[in-house]
Amino acid sequence: MKYRRLGKAGLQVSELSFGSWLTFGPQLDIGHVKKLMRQAFDAGVNFFDNAEAYAKGQAEELMGVALEEYRREDLVVSSKIFWGGPGPNDEGLCWKHLMEGTNNALRRLRLEYVDLLFCHRPDPDTPIEETVRAMDVIVRQGKAFYWGTSEWSGQQIEEAHSLAKELGCIPPAMEQPEYNMFARDRVEREYAPLYERYGMGTTIWSPLSSGILTGKYNEGIPEDSRLARQSWLQSRLSEERIATVRELQGVADEIECSMGQLAIAWCLRNEHVSTVILGASSSAQLEENLGASDVVDRLTDDVMARVAAILG
Repeated sequence: MKYRRLGKAGLQVSELSFGSWLTFGPQLDIGHVKKLMRQAFDAGVNFFDNAEAYAKGQAEELMGVALEEYRREDLVVSSKIFWGGPGPNDEGLCWKHLMEGTNNALRRLRLEYVDLLFCHRPDPDTPIEETVRAMDVIVRQGKAFYWGTSEWSGQQIEEAHSLAKELGCIPPAMEQPEYNMFARDRVEREYAPLYERYGMGTTIWSPLSSGILTGKYNEGIPEDSRLARQSWLQSRLSEERIATVRELQGVADEIECSMGQLAIAWCLRNEHVSTVILGASSSAQLEENLGASDVVDRLTDDVMARVAAILG
């Protein structure tokens, strides 16, 4: 496992990390959570990602139990705040919810602090200045070491940095965007000025586009697959994408890896990606995905050019 700095920050995160979205709780009980987290950790993963919204807090509770088996200094743990419950102040990025949501997340995770804390989405109903001030307080109180954004626009991140400088507040250090072969524009174009200007790191999610880039949906939607369980994700699937995956499979075959490993390794070839968050519901699936680290060196400039031509 290789480790990368979180943008310009001194923190080092494993280039592959393990997340709990859609799996911890709905698919994995505590026994399976412990098993997969141990497998990831033994492979060198040090970053584990979570959010208050995942399984309505159950994902954090399960991870919290599992984390007790590790030395805290060996781990980088994150949570994300936005969707915390049904109450009028249980959602969004107002000062009240950011403080209370963080405290609740720490309680469920059984931690005194998280290493990374994300504002899970932009909040059109809360001034960015209020959010910046609240996150500054959370970091200064030691409840999080770094704060960042998730799926904010480049303009909103620029505004957060500008306000932080004006107010003497700690600025966001990282962004958690979707990034994969089918979702490239935000990371590669919209955020391009942010990397040099602010040294932003990225902890990217959905490197396999909900499994579409593994090829498992080339012949339809298998029972008990992610798209079968989460019907709202089926809009990602199209004949054009299936045709693209079939063409990419030829590249994967030539460099002797799985289609999923090619897709993950392709993400790692981007120097602005700090870590790729993996999601897995089985040991075999996790093992295969972790193998992407060994594939990166096979993605020569020629191979990357071929992939680019296929993606268009």
